[in-house]
Order: sequence, then structure tokens, then C-alpha cells
Amino acid sequence: MQRFDVAPWSTSLKVVSIVGTLVLFAVSYALYRTVPHGTRVPFAETFGTVILAVPSLILVLAVLYVVKGYTLDATSLCVQRLLWSTRIQLEGLDRAWYDSSAMTRSLRVFGNGGLFSITGIFQNGRIGRYRAFVTDPRQAVVLRSPSRVVVLSPADPRAFLGYVRTMFPRATVGEPPGAV
Repeated sequence: MQRFDVAPWSTSLKVVSIVGTLVLFAVSYALYRTVPHGTRVPFAETFGTVILAVPSLILVLAVLYVVKGYTLDATSLCVQRLLWSTRIQLEGLDRAWYDSSAMTRSLRVFGNGGLFSITGIFQNGRIGRYRAFVTDPRQAVVLRSPSRVVVLSPADPRAFLGYVRTMFPRATVGEPPGAV
């Protein structure tokens, strides 16, 4: 099992994370100022307090899902999060390649589009539906097996692909589909 560092955060990820955090703090403050305190209106204060917790919950969940690194072995990829790891089976991996434009024109189906990481399920016309665990889309490595496509962003894509070549000798490594 080999560990790989995640790519440094891209400028856009930094900007979205800073702006998103500031917006969530501003929303929390605005909600705090508008939630009635000491009222005798049934449920008003309770409902307001629950709503007040939503921005903080969003921020905490985004921080918990941050991508810290990757480990790879002969059967799976393990995405290291802040407090746990997400294991993705790679049986039958048939292709792996570096593609700085893999996430271009992608539609987010479900997930986080840039608050501390780019994670979730995305789709675009070139690679179809995929799971992303990315901190810099320009460092994207695509792993494709018959059952799934995964996009990640290791700090050193060449070293990562070299290890993929070692672990999955039957996979085509380095050539994107359709390359001549």
C-alpha cells in the first residue's frame, strides 16, 4: 500500500472556501440577529435556533469531508478524509490517465463543488458520470474500470500513475481514451 499526497489547493478552491466560509458566517450572524429570543410565541425560538445551526453544520460537514491524501493497493483506492477514509474498489481497472481538463464542463449531480474540496458525483460529456475527490482540477488523474470512473488529484500525477502501472499491469496507463 502506497500513500500519495493530495495536490495543493487550486486558487479557485481557496477563493471558494474563503468566500463560502465568510458567507456562512454572515448568514449565521444575520440569523442570530433575527431569531426571536425570550418570546412567548410557541415554537418560534426553537425553530429559529434550528435554522441558526444550518450554516454551521454546512461548514463542519465540508471540513470533515476534506481530502487529505490517497493510498492505493492492488484492489482499491483509499481516499483519506479528516477523520476517516473512503474505500473505492478498483477491480478490473482498465485505464488510468492524467487529464488537466477532465472536470471541464462538468455538472455536479451531488456533492461539494469547492468548499474545502471538490467531492461528489459529477458528469460531463467526455468521461461520463464519475466520483471526484479533488483539490486541484488541473492535477486530475482519471481511473476507469467497467463499473466506475474516479477522478482525483495527487500532488505528483506521474508518480501516482507509475504506481498504478505497477499495481494494475493489465491497465492502459498514461493514454486517455481515443489517443493515437
